[in-house]
Amino acid sequence: MRSPTIKDVARHAGVSLKTVSRVINHEAAVRSETREKVERAIAQLGYRPDPSARSLRSTHSFAIGLVYDNPNAHYVIDMQNGVLSACRERGFGLQIHPCDATSPKLAEELVALVKRSRLAGLVLAPPMSEQAPLIAMLKAHDIAFVRIISSREDPHDGSPCVYIDDRHAAYAITEHLIQLGHTRIGFLWGEPHHRSSPERYQGYADALKDYGLPPNRKLVLPGRYAFDDGFRSARKLLALKDKERPTAIFGSNDEIAAGVLAAARSIGLDVPWDLSIAGFEDSPFSKQAWPALTTARQSIAEVGRHAALRLMRSLQQPDPGPASEGFLPELVVRGSTAPPRQG
Repeated sequence: MRSPTIKDVARHAGVSLKTVSRVINHEAAVRSETREKVERAIAQLGYRPDPSARSLRSTHSFAIGLVYDNPNAHYVIDMQNGVLSACRERGFGLQIHPCDATSPKLAEELVALVKRSRLAGLVLAPPMSEQAPLIAMLKAHDIAFVRIISSREDPHDGSPCVYIDDRHAAYAITEHLIQLGHTRIGFLWGEPHHRSSPERYQGYADALKDYGLPPNRKLVLPGRYAFDDGFRSARKLLALKDKERPTAIFGSNDEIAAGVLAAARSIGLDVPWDLSIAGFEDSPFSKQAWPALTTARQSIAEVGRHAALRLMRSLQQPDPGPASEGFLPELVVRGSTAPPRQG
């Protein structure tokens, strides 16, 4: 059987092709009862718009790009799934573009990508979303975009974004460890060029300060959002003398925390009684580890979906609403944290 066409939808709903097109493109100038009739016909026929065909028929593009550079495969997959679900809702195509965030020619690369692939706009994942020269270049070429950034609040900087309050969530994790009785809490950084890393560190440092615990530079180590970095850094911390060794370690993401767990096991420590471990992001690592990891739950797929919807609304509506939207990760307490062993 052939796939239903836009003509079939128009005939089934008893409206013109132009009306169906307006409904598909989410244009405001359609009466609610007409819109419902067309949407009902689309559902009954199982019609799915072809983004490439729509772009060819129109002066507007119906495809967007997702730009990312992240070593965490789970983050990338969740982000892709979230953006893709929004594209399916709105009948847009999606082009995925992995890139090198440190490339000096990145801005030129993205401008060329948009023109070559005739993209309507871009969803920028960290750290590209946090690079001021890149943002300035996209604006100079009138390229629509929405950024995903780590921030406590809307930056009000004239660029639309979806922001995640990593600092508040990192404070909650550290506070949880302090309230369990831990006073020597290690912190392992993620990628230094990702804004989420200093935001999560600041949440950790703020909690220590508020509870009157002096910062200890020996317990804070640089690294990347990777399992191997978590393992190596944890072995360094766990090699400290007994009175200096941390009783808890907070890894900036779940991969780091999983590396910490492996390091603890490698020297015979009992988690959580000998060492409490916490991560961040609620990735599959956090659920599959044993014991399961205390972490901060943030739905990367939902963040990606909202970023893509915000971009598409800005392309299709003269007044798409507020330029930015915020998310707050939620503390999830699992079996990897407990009060420190006494004695």
